[in-house]
Amino acid sequence: MVCALIEREGLILIAQRPAGKHLAHHWEFPGGKVEPGESPESALIREIREELGGDFVPVSKLPANDHAYPHVTIRLIPIVGHLAAGSPPLVGREHQSIAWVDPRDVADYTLAPADYPVLDAYENQT
Repeated sequence: MVCALIEREGLILIAQRPAGKHLAHHWEFPGGKVEPGESPESALIREIREELGGDFVPVSKLPANDHAYPHVTIRLIPIVGHLAAGSPPLVGREHQSIAWVDPRDVADYTLAPADYPVLDAYENQT
């Protein structure tokens, strides 16, 4: 699994999971599964295009982390980046809502549990 920390003008994008899905109404860093033959960066470019309609430009990776949910353990690879110049505005196609948030305020939202270590790594990057 990969997730994107999309930066814009000092803010970061979070997306709210829809009703009826696992972790409904929780906020997350958008992303998804890495398909066979894809790099994590390529997967995120594809996922952001599919889920949000935007053109993601990967810049750097944060440390991967493993998170055990009751039914599955996932390895989450976070990648920091931004939208390409001329990217269409983002639209939450698979999310209930999206928000650009000051990174210091992200913890005020109810995040998916696997995203808390991602936020910590993002806040502590040098």
